[in-house]
Amino acid sequence: MESLYLLIPIALIFCVIAIKLLLWAIDSGQYDDLDKEAWRILADEDDTTTRDQTAKARSEDDDEHA
Repeated sequence: MESLYLLIPIALIFCVIAIKLLLWAIDSGQYDDLDKEAWRILADEDDTTTRDQTAKARSEDDDEHA
């Protein structure tokens, strides 16, 4: 019974900390857009690099032919 006098306040402190962390995460925008990051991982990032390299190669070819 005496251990409950220690464990109950500790449990309440942990609950308060968990609620404060949850509210902080919500306020800071952690849950605003859950799908964006999931789709960003699946997107092909090399697509822009390939387009840039192709455009650069075409401009170099045009310079050589001129």
